[in-house]
Amino acid sequence: MKKVSLAILTIVILGSCGKKEEKVSMEILLDAPSDIKDMKFEEVTDGQEKNIEVNQNDEEYASLIENPFELTKNQPVSTFSIDVDNASYSNIRRMINESQAVDKNAVRIEEMVNYFKYNYPQPQNNDPFSINTEYSDSPWNPQHKLLKIGLQGKNVPMNNLPPSNIVFLIDTSGSMADENKLPLLKQSLKILLNQLRPQDKVGIVAYAGSAGVILPSTSASEKSEILEAFSKLEAGGSTAGGEGIELAYTLAKENFIKGGNNRVILATDGDFNVGTSSVAHLETLIEEKRKSGIFLTCLGYGMGNYKDDKMETLADKGNGNYAYIDNLQEAGKFLGKEFAGSIYTIAKDVKVQIEFNPKYVKSYRLIGYENRKLRNEDFENDKIDAGELGSGHTVTALYEIIPANINSEFLPKEQKLKYSKTADQNKMASGDELATVKFRYKKPDGDKSAEISQIVRNSGSGISSASPDFKFATSVAWFGLVLRDSKLINKKGLNEIETLAKQGEGDAEGYRSEFIKLVQKYKSIKK
Repeated sequence: MKKVSLAILTIVILGSCGKKEEKVSMEILLDAPSDIKDMKFEEVTDGQEKNIEVNQNDEEYASLIENPFELTKNQPVSTFSIDVDNASYSNIRRMINESQAVDKNAVRIEEMVNYFKYNYPQPQNNDPFSINTEYSDSPWNPQHKLLKIGLQGKNVPMNNLPPSNIVFLIDTSGSMADENKLPLLKQSLKILLNQLRPQDKVGIVAYAGSAGVILPSTSASEKSEILEAFSKLEAGGSTAGGEGIELAYTLAKENFIKGGNNRVILATDGDFNVGTSSVAHLETLIEEKRKSGIFLTCLGYGMGNYKDDKMETLADKGNGNYAYIDNLQEAGKFLGKEFAGSIYTIAKDVKVQIEFNPKYVKSYRLIGYENRKLRNEDFENDKIDAGELGSGHTVTALYEIIPANINSEFLPKEQKLKYSKTADQNKMASGDELATVKFRYKKPDGDKSAEISQIVRNSGSGISSASPDFKFATSVAWFGLVLRDSKLINKKGLNEIETLAKQGEGDAEGYRSEFIKLVQKYKSIKK
């Protein structure tokens, strides 16, 4: 069980009759669930009863600062880690569908864009992914351009995938009792279990107050035994997340499959409050654990007390990925239809570095990826951690570009520097090259990175003739910029976003149509 805030305690104990009774009341409430919402308390003052309503929302999101425009002649190179997470989109969807205000720090634009698959070709030769670029107009700043960079991970057939050693690390603390937490979690993991083969192994660790092994490593063919272990899980107690992580990695290491897929799957609301619990301490813990060669998948559940900041940190620093499961349909998408991409890594520590040609690019900025940016010197440093790419995964990034012949209101102010180079950099630029994109990656069990690159030509067309994928990805990013209340866009019309999204509609699964309905729902809320 978890603590409630002192403000609630003060309201409840007003009018208590004596010192001893006050103390008892306080101790009882300190053990109340932390996800109390819309509760009513009775305050007794001078013999009069009065109802007091308390609405507590204790969700936590890491603060994000929007990427600024950079002057190409001062900083022509941009470097970042890929991000295959999609938790932000399903979390925002939950907020909008429940007519809640959207916390702008919950909006990670790259995760919104990467929630959707795009029609990129399969890689050729032995490369783990193909590189795909497209250059066209920006709809929110019409004088600007957008460069879309897309990766397509190689589809590895299930029968060619290595055997798995999976440890489920399940939060069974008191805050997980809600229907959209532990009950939904159990249903979700059954979907994943149905994807596993006899050569795959499953173990279960649960934590609440203290951590324990619920099921030792067991062949996935023993489905009834695994399901029985799931069925016995019940919510109650405080949350010893750090201790649970230690035990789960120990179990995974004891059953490590050399050359296999070794992974811990953490399912929780992220509300750790016993032992190692701060974001900084969890980051240190998980950075140490990733050295074991064991990957991490984080599944987030619930609302009210949801700790997105902790979940994202764990996935980012633990060679992992992160999804927010708000309903059984989302569980079916991430753990069923996209199982291979979610669970099997084909390339790790994937970094992107792009060098812009000042002949054509006056200024640029990366849309999203605020907490995935790297120093330029980190690109060739194999000790620097970056994102993982799964089988069949697509990853998309957008750069907004101010062309060389445009004087935009968003251009950064130039500083007059005494010792800077005065040579005309444009004379050094080559041909029709807009930019050069480079990628570094390692094999899942490798320590040394390989590099591939591609040149982007300055041959963009108007957005009317852009691909459906370009239009749709751009509409999703545009919606994210509006939700974040971006100060770097001129046009914020939801009708225009909807129109552009419809020009890119048409995926068989219906996820793009669902996005259009989400924009429409948001419009109705804002009226």
